[in-house]
Amino acid sequence: MPRFAANLSMLFTEVPFLERFGAAARAGFQAVEFQFPYDFKAEEIAQAAEQAGVQMVLHNVPAGDWRAGDRGIAADPGRVSAFREGVPVALAYAKTLGVKRLNVLAGVLAPGVSHEQAYRTLVDNVRWAAPLMAEAGVRLLVEPINNKDIPGFVLNTAADGLRLISDAGVGNVWLQYDAYHMQRMQGELTQTVRDHLSKIGHIQIADTPGRHEPGTGEINYTWWLKALDDMGYRGWVGCEYVPLKSTQEGLGWMAPFAALVPP
Repeated sequence: MPRFAANLSMLFTEVPFLERFGAAARAGFQAVEFQFPYDFKAEEIAQAAEQAGVQMVLHNVPAGDWRAGDRGIAADPGRVSAFREGVPVALAYAKTLGVKRLNVLAGVLAPGVSHEQAYRTLVDNVRWAAPLMAEAGVRLLVEPINNKDIPGFVLNTAADGLRLISDAGVGNVWLQYDAYHMQRMQGELTQTVRDHLSKIGHIQIADTPGRHEPGTGEINYTWWLKALDDMGYRGWVGCEYVPLKSTQEGLGWMAPFAALVPP
């Protein structure tokens, strides 16, 4: 059965960040992920997770100034130094938090930069970072994101991510497959995962339209998540969605997987 991780950047936002670990545990989650931990000391986060009894499975490498509109800097030729300074920071947090997956966000095209320039920068940065993460026992993930929500994002489809993995050519580079983004871009969720399962290091879910909880849109998640089991996916499934109401009110979609969620 799928193993669900609550994304604490989007779920349980009714309470402050450090209180979300306990909220997730009380809702039945055994693991959590989040986008960026850097506003808090790693030791504070580790303590909150330990007290809640949840495992931490994923966070992002520093991605620039998110509040100012940055959505990653790994593909920006003018910010190579900033990206490479951020990787050791992400790894230090990962070591303290026990995180074994770090997501590298490509970002959007910088002004005056061609897509080919951005892509080559991304390849070079991933090629540089992957061995460092491998030495630390951490997987480097790359995530395609739909160009409707984030126009100009450098990686948009699973094929884009798989090409990057191939072009980097260094091992320890994996696809982060977000079903919400991939449904918006291309569909074919089941066949794509089946064809490329060996390259997928993490899966995230949200329904579309709206990026709300499973069961609110067009994706048949009850069927698809069981299909993942049949394919042999044994990783975590990150719940990275925007609840329609409160997080707790929206967790009914997990009923078919009640064995994973204590009463």
